[in-house]
Amino acid sequence: MDWLTDLLWREGRFLGIEWHAWKIVGWLGNLTFFSRFLVQWYATERHKRVVVPVSFWWLSLVGATLLFAYALFYRRDSVFIFAYAFTWIPYVRNLVVHRRTLASTRRCSRCGQSSGPQASYCWNCGQAIGGS
Repeated sequence: MDWLTDLLWREGRFLGIEWHAWKIVGWLGNLTFFSRFLVQWYATERHKRVVVPVSFWWLSLVGATLLFAYALFYRRDSVFIFAYAFTWIPYVRNLVVHRRTLASTRRCSRCGQSSGPQASYCWNCGQAIGGS
């Protein structure tokens, strides 16, 4: 069992990586950013069509922010900093658009389904939807 311990933890390094607070921030950023792939894949498989759920944008924003902080405050690498400096713009914009869309939807009085702001009839049951 000593061989396993030596493989995982050697000379104060776990998996050969020197761990400290900024490494944890960087790896959390990587894991968060990667997890958006799994969320989008799951949503698409579940709905049987391409879907980008709102959690995708939140994971993108959090992951990119953590990676930007890691690049800016620890690595101080201009290429890495620039790669994440502006990625927050489309993520925030998509979250704003999503919030506005939710605020403008109409709910069907018969089945409770939400329809777009311009809908005259419920897409689910065909009930006429009154003005807002």
